Amino acid sequence: MKIGVPKEIKPQENRIGLTPESVKVLVSNGHEVLIENNGGFEAGFENEHYKNQGAKIVEKAEDIFNESEIIVKVKEPLANEVKMIKEDQIVFTYLHLAAAKELTEGLIKSKGVCIAYETVTDNNGRLPLLAPMSAVAGRMSVQAGAHCLEKNQKGRGLLLGGAPGVEGGTVVILGGGVVGENAAIIATGMKAKVHIVDKSEERLNQLSKMFGDKIIPELSDKTDLNKLISECDLLVGGVLIPGAEAPKLVTKDMLKVMKRGSVIVDVAIDQGGCVETSKPTTHAEPTYIVDNIVHYCVANMPGGVPRTSTIALNNATLPFLTSLANKGYKKALSEDKNFLAGLNVHKGQVTYKAVADIFSHQYVPASEAIVN
Repeated sequence: MKIGVPKEIKPQENRIGLTPESVKVLVSNGHEVLIENNGGFEAGFENEHYKNQGAKIVEKAEDIFNESEIIVKVKEPLANEVKMIKEDQIVFTYLHLAAAKELTEGLIKSKGVCIAYETVTDNNGRLPLLAPMSAVAGRMSVQAGAHCLEKNQKGRGLLLGGAPGVEGGTVVILGGGVVGENAAIIATGMKAKVHIVDKSEERLNQLSKMFGDKIIPELSDKTDLNKLISECDLLVGGVLIPGAEAPKLVTKDMLKVMKRGSVIVDVAIDQGGCVETSKPTTHAEPTYIVDNIVHYCVANMPGGVPRTSTIALNNATLPFLTSLANKGYKKALSEDKNFLAGLNVHKGQVTYKAVADIFSHQYVPASEAIVN
């Protein structure tokens, strides 16, 4: 198959869909790979690195879309990319459609075959293609939050890790999944006081075994969230409902109990955010202030560390992409129910229930859609 990798055009997005090593694997399987000129440059991958592994360098994104059977990206297609998607063309990338009505409508009209990294599952119901970026975002959330707490960033003027004779700050992490776990790794390493709120007692027990007394587990049903938020210096939003919009756990009124200059990092912003006052920001202008609270809501956090992120993402996506290219999408998806869960839009039909429900579209099960 002919696999095309356009340069990412979302602002400050420096990742790329394939590394040179991934190109080598695909070429060795008999596939042709097209890489847009300097597409990997900001992630540290030169054109020569790709050419040395058998890729063809293409000047324009239009030519990538025109010539390729599979489009591999990192972020969701923007409007001018959606216009270039052809009928029956496979698009394999993060989509986050539940928070993107216009994109959903555009993909439906394209009649493309759109497979979302973030809804591919494994046998334990986890999200293996979302996990590496969630891990990166979770670690970055505390790093970014600690920076935002500095006074020149309009924060409280507090060093999250404290100093000799001075206590560190308090971090409240909403959600004990991959984001929450990785946020806790950095926050506990900084010697902050860390609360993790989750609805699963089993998951909190796992985290307690992992971190010991470095964290304070909080079962959401038995926690006074208002009180907890009033005590925190950094709030990390890491909740996720696979393929659906994030629940709004923190309302605008709740901000009134927070300390002046405290920080919210809403990692769930890709799915609409779990804080009512969250709105997407960019790496160029990452923060804004509501009611004296600093909000950091960058929708592509891992794009700030593109080399680490691209390699981590490819480690997870390459086996699925190889299967897709080797077998064709119908065979690859029908043989793997976990991969099938990634199909969100198929030739004008919405094949992911949470997306169909939120936008009132008819839902067609993916297993039925690929048979026709």
